[in-house]
Amino acid sequence: MNTAERTQTKTNPFVDLFELQKIKSQKLRKGTIKERKEKLSKIKDWVTNNNDLIIKVLYNDFKKPEVEVLLSEIQPVVAAARHAIHNLHRWARPKKVATPLTLFGATSSIHTEPKGVCLIIAPWNYPFNLIMLPLIEAIAAGNTAILKPSELTPFTAQLIEDMVSELFDADEVKVIQGEVKTAQQLLTLPFDHIFFTGSPAVGKIVMEAAAKNLTSVTLELGGKSPVIIDETANIKDAAEKLVWGKFMNCGQTCIAPDYVFVHASVFDTFEDELKKYIAKKYYKDGEVNRNDYARIVNDRHYTRVTSLLEDVVEVGGNISFGGTAEAKENLIEPTIVTNMPESSRVMQEEIFGPILPLIKYESIEEVISSIAEKPKPLALYYFSTSKKNTNRIIKEIPAGGVCVNESLLHFTNHDLPFGGVNNSGIGKSHGYHGFIAFSNEKSVLKQRIGLTSIKFFYPPYTGLVNKLTRIIAKYL
Repeated sequence: MNTAERTQTKTNPFVDLFELQKIKSQKLRKGTIKERKEKLSKIKDWVTNNNDLIIKVLYNDFKKPEVEVLLSEIQPVVAAARHAIHNLHRWARPKKVATPLTLFGATSSIHTEPKGVCLIIAPWNYPFNLIMLPLIEAIAAGNTAILKPSELTPFTAQLIEDMVSELFDADEVKVIQGEVKTAQQLLTLPFDHIFFTGSPAVGKIVMEAAAKNLTSVTLELGGKSPVIIDETANIKDAAEKLVWGKFMNCGQTCIAPDYVFVHASVFDTFEDELKKYIAKKYYKDGEVNRNDYARIVNDRHYTRVTSLLEDVVEVGGNISFGGTAEAKENLIEPTIVTNMPESSRVMQEEIFGPILPLIKYESIEEVISSIAEKPKPLALYYFSTSKKNTNRIIKEIPAGGVCVNESLLHFTNHDLPFGGVNNSGIGKSHGYHGFIAFSNEKSVLKQRIGLTSIKFFYPPYTGLVNKLTRIIAKYL
């Protein structure tokens, strides 16, 4: 152990745990697919048998409704585990690939192997889902893992720690709770892979720390995910789907619709339908139905979101629905805003709350240009009945994922890769794509013994060898 390593051991309380997992990860390389599936089954069964407990802790953290917990926290985890169990043998099987004629006699294949010791840092907005999904992928790939849940949802964090302690030994999976300093200490360790979900600002910090150890990363970030409602869209259907997609979890979703471009010819109709569906879905006797509506996670985020509303008014925008906030419960009504200048904070910052800006447009070219000037979004939502227009939007606007005539649901298909582009993320996850994120794809070439095609090109480089090489270089 050199001087730097001895110093880190004294100052970083997680070095010993890391070393234990490093040793365990070497043992897991020799393990079987059956053993991995058994671990995934334990996770699936624990979640299935503890629905009520998961619902309770998420309500305690930010009053998340039971149905939303079941749909967005529990079901995706159980489904991901089942999906991995069903497909893992196929994912992990060596894949034969073509071998060029120049290597006649050899065979080529790709073998997946676990990366080793992994760090998973989860956010607070879906605090169970967004730590369990990457854990399932890490285990499917044969790794060990250290989990860092968000300190902003302490009840859920404790549940995750209790669950992991029950199912795994610390040298295989361990939960570490703590605040920013804890995350900073973990990030100094030379992990084999880091999976981070959170904001682009913190994602840059994670990537910088990973670079010091040349650690690979998966960054699931966020940003402003746009919506486009064109003149051919089914307005009622679009409004109903966007009300659900935007205001579920009180708008605290990384792929939530962030702002909406609406064609001028249907703008007023769409705004009216939005208001109608918000009132129908989230209000009772003229007030927000608190049983069906989550809260902002804490005082700091409540203040941030309400300050966005204050800025809308200050810059001359219009609050056309909602806007009322109640600090005692960190409750902010579902809110629609219009007439915001591009320079307004609500158009520049990721909202991550229940505010939906509407922007009127005349031509699709101005929409494409506007979105292209911004960082590439994590998600893009397009509502249209025009196949031609839809194909154009998919082709011309870069995004991590696209939903046509829907919102959010691409996240739930485990056969679709999930992730962003540049500012909205690096790398993909979910299903096979998550398995690959936590795996090294090892190239394997097996050559026959004796005469091989390449031996004709060994020295000495005679005239014949030279001629053959020129032919190979030109035609093969």
